[in-house]
Amino acid sequence: MVALITIVTLAMIFNFTNGFHDAANAIATSVSTRALTLPVALGVAAVGNLVGSFFGAAVAATVGKGIIDLPVGSSSLLVVGAALVGAITWNLITWWKGLPSSSSHALIGGMVGAALAAGVSVIWGGVIEKVLIPMVVSPFAGFALAYLFMLAIMWGFRRANPAKVGRGFRVAQTVSATAMAFGHGMQDAAKTMGIVVLALVVAGKHEGPDIPIWVYFLTAGVLAAGTATGGKRIMKTLGTKIIELDPPQGFAAEATASSVLYVASIGFGAPVSTTHVISSAIMGAGATRRMSAVRWGVAGQMMQAWVSTFPAAGIVGALAYWAGSLVF
Repeated sequence: MVALITIVTLAMIFNFTNGFHDAANAIATSVSTRALTLPVALGVAAVGNLVGSFFGAAVAATVGKGIIDLPVGSSSLLVVGAALVGAITWNLITWWKGLPSSSSHALIGGMVGAALAAGVSVIWGGVIEKVLIPMVVSPFAGFALAYLFMLAIMWGFRRANPAKVGRGFRVAQTVSATAMAFGHGMQDAAKTMGIVVLALVVAGKHEGPDIPIWVYFLTAGVLAAGTATGGKRIMKTLGTKIIELDPPQGFAAEATASSVLYVASIGFGAPVSTTHVISSAIMGAGATRRMSAVRWGVAGQMMQAWVSTFPAAGIVGALAYWAGSLVF
């Protein structure tokens, strides 16, 4: 029982780091365009994450039973714990560097690395279909949709007064930021719920993929608390370092990114990266001004972090398992 409590605690630590690490995903554009003040934006993100978490059961099922195949037993709890250590470590490193990397891929990378170190079966079909393919497709979708949506906005409001358009889209960003926060909750809270259910199952305390109601409330509450602490380092990268956005661009980025998250969550149960999607959407919306307006050097640094997240978290997860096996 002590081991299970330890794993659930680790899951909540990861969940909390996910909140402050990825809070910028939902609010960076709204804050940078001055559509929302930082305190209000953090509140919107926290509430959106809280509510959205109750609609992520399909993603939770993928994480809980579609990535690795763990037998019931204490050794399996060590695998789950090592996976969480890998994810938490990478989250903290990238947060410190101000790089908007993916908490989702950090968690799944940690799971795969710990499983391989333990000699446990990895469900490669699930990893490829539910993780790797969406990891590649979702950023391209975010960029292309935001670019096209922004072009439509520019055409539709081409004769409108720019000042009035700006004020209108600042109001609209309240809605799009809320939608983005809701989508983040559907994705990222669900991943933590999935890992908690996996721990309960291998500990022999739960059967099946259903999520106990206390897991919903605990995960949602901790994620909301983490979100409320903010993520100013990453927010600066997303909100200003990639490109200076105006309100219409901010709205286009948030609206298209949240749409991609909804389709991935509800349609496919795929644990995609909210970071990848919103970052790409910001680039797509900004590129309508001109391609050179996007600071591609910063974007390149972000992409390096994206590519390295899965293997880096996997390596830390494997090392954590080996260290834990020596102690336990």
